[in-house]
Amino acid sequence: MSPVQCQCPTGPAGCVQPFCPYLYHAIELIGRRWVGAILRAVSGGIHRYSELRTTIPDINDRILSERLKDLEADGIIQRLVYPETPVRIEYHLTAKGQALQPVMDAVLQWADVWLYHPNDG
Repeated sequence: MSPVQCQCPTGPAGCVQPFCPYLYHAIELIGRRWVGAILRAVSGGIHRYSELRTTIPDINDRILSERLKDLEADGIIQRLVYPETPVRIEYHLTAKGQALQPVMDAVLQWADVWLYHPNDG
């Protein structure tokens, strides 16, 4: 899914539109159900499908497979196939996926203040 081109002269980082198509696309991309959990697990060293399935509670095989394919198609995760017997498949963050780490850290900080300590914020 490609975002509609931003009409702001300086691009998305300087967007002044009330509706920014790039912000919408980015939030939809990382906000899909289970994507945050998958990104967190892969960035934390969980690379195999079976490990992801075990690590993420309540995710089913169909959704995990679908989300991994989506993230691969969006260039966030790379699927590596090792020609061994049996074949080994691992998922790793691409540079684009690694660039999401500060975003995930910021969301965790927000969650700490507004969800974990909601009366302190």
